[in-house]
Amino acid sequence: MIRPCRDDERAAILNIVNAAAEAYRDVIPADRWHEPYMPAQELDAEMAAGVAFWGDERDGQLVGVMGIQPVRDVHLIRHAYVLPSQQGTGVGRALLEHLAARIGGPLLVGTWATATWAIRFYERNGFELVSPARKDELLRAYWDIPERQIETSVVLELRPPARPRAPRHGRPRAARPSRGSDPLRAPAPGRACDPRRTRRTR
Repeated sequence: MIRPCRDDERAAILNIVNAAAEAYRDVIPADRWHEPYMPAQELDAEMAAGVAFWGDERDGQLVGVMGIQPVRDVHLIRHAYVLPSQQGTGVGRALLEHLAARIGGPLLVGTWATATWAIRFYERNGFELVSPARKDELLRAYWDIPERQIETSVVLELRPPARPRAPRHGRPRAARPSRGSDPLRAPAPGRACDPRRTRRTR
């Protein structure tokens, strides 16, 4: 069941984050690793800054969390983690699909450049890597992180599909068949193959 995390579940959120973040050990730059990866005061600061955590509860236990943070004209996916024992069971995808459907607008997510499994997860779910130059621009505009983290991160973007145009009002005009497509009206001899008489397109 996907639901908002309660305020009294901060310890459970930290447990999930720090257990799953063990995958980063010896993978991300050594100067970016902390023990624990997310201390309690950092979680408190993130929630105070507007990160709302959602969780996937299964059999009465919170097994995965994902934060969402509105920043001006976009929403950021923040701190998405699943208990190691539950990884590969669809928890992360369920959380991501729920939040994407709820927001309905552009989503950005940042992750470590060396966390290739995380990058593949987001790409499988419709996100696209942005260029290195745009990555730097986005991280400086929407995140509050040190320059070293900007250097060692990537950003992926999910944009909702464009809405179809509304049909025009009034009676539809009948299409006029072109000469080449009308089987009852063959083109004049030599006309279709004369390159000097082809119509110019704009």
